Amino acid sequence: MNIGLIIIGDEILSGKRQDKHLSKFIELLAERGLSLSWAQYLGDDRALIVEHLKRAFASGDLVISCGGIGATPDDHTRQAAAAALGQDLALHPEARELIWQRVQQMATEQGTTVAADHPDTLRRFEMGVFPAGASIIPNPYNKIPGFYVGDVHFVPGFPVMAHPMMAWVLDQRYPQLRRAVGVLEKSLIVQGAMEATLTPLMEAIERDFPGIKVFSLPSVDHPQWGRHIELGVKGEAALLDAAYAALKTGLAQYGAQISTELVR
Repeated sequence: MNIGLIIIGDEILSGKRQDKHLSKFIELLAERGLSLSWAQYLGDDRALIVEHLKRAFASGDLVISCGGIGATPDDHTRQAAAAALGQDLALHPEARELIWQRVQQMATEQGTTVAADHPDTLRRFEMGVFPAGASIIPNPYNKIPGFYVGDVHFVPGFPVMAHPMMAWVLDQRYPQLRRAVGVLEKSLIVQGAMEATLTPLMEAIERDFPGIKVFSLPSVDHPQWGRHIELGVKGEAALLDAAYAALKTGLAQYGAQISTELVR
């Protein structure tokens, strides 16, 4: 099952805020023996979000979308999800109850009273208006839930909320995807060789070891290794050692110089 991440917000694209979701989601996946297949950054453009969510719903991928599920004018994700699904929006009863609990908790902390029909409360309830048929994702930080439909999941943009919600999705909805975490990548530093020369070797490794991917990361000014290529293999642990051995043998035949071996 491919796994994708969508990060929504003009503040990310403008540089006002630095994205913290991509690196954290990759970390959460790695802890479960999984890896990210793709990621997208989108601005607060409802039509654009609708277009990408239609693809996400149709893909069959496990997708997490971060941001834009609030109730201010620049939040479009809930409405875009409903449009992408061709569904109406509706106040989710469990989400309403969780939001009401949070509203009451805040009022108690502030020493005030609050009414369920107060305009401010009604605006807060809008954060629980999801596409019809959606299910909720619990938010351990402040109870304001996210939601999911099928394999597409929606969490807030705040990392302190989003990251435990991402973990909940992986552990509660997809425990069957978890794999034993072993060595999933081996690489080495190659000097004195060009990528073009080594390309036939890379192609042969992927041909001879289905399920293994070869990667090549050239550098021209590394402070330790200077001009070099980090060449490696990644994939299922059961195949990794044999593919890596074949890579080393092939490099020796090409006369390439191996200066360092890396295991991740």
